[in-house]
Amino acid sequence: MGSLSFKSITPQDREYAPVFELREEILRKPIGLSLHDEDLSNEVNDHILIAEDETGVIACLILTPLPEQTVQLRQMAVAANQQGKNIGTQLVRYAEQFAWNNGYKRIMLHARIVAKGFYEKLNYTQVGDEFTEVGIPHIEMEKLKD
Repeated sequence: MGSLSFKSITPQDREYAPVFELREEILRKPIGLSLHDEDLSNEVNDHILIAEDETGVIACLILTPLPEQTVQLRQMAVAANQQGKNIGTQLVRYAEQFAWNNGYKRIMLHARIVAKGFYEKLNYTQVGDEFTEVGIPHIEMEKLKD
């Protein structure tokens, strides 16, 4: 495994196209949806964070600013051939530092039920009951700045 680097990008950056493809492949195609059908114009206001190795973008997530010093972690995806290598954990930790360093006090997310354990290991706690989003069971989780 090569060296990983993490950074924030915008929709204008060259890395945005591979981020779009990664999200499409991992998050949308398996559930019969497409990002091509979604309005992504608000992403200019988001923090798009990526993990890269020598092959290019291998993981991404988006932090969407919300009121009350909160960001929503969403659209987290790790390339299929990179899953299970701790890359998602490292990217979430990078995102947390990014959020705290930018004055946010709370990170919330809608976790697919299958990802609940992943976020629990990172000290996220469930808030509220299970709900359905994009046809899949989810729960809201959060982490507060220490």
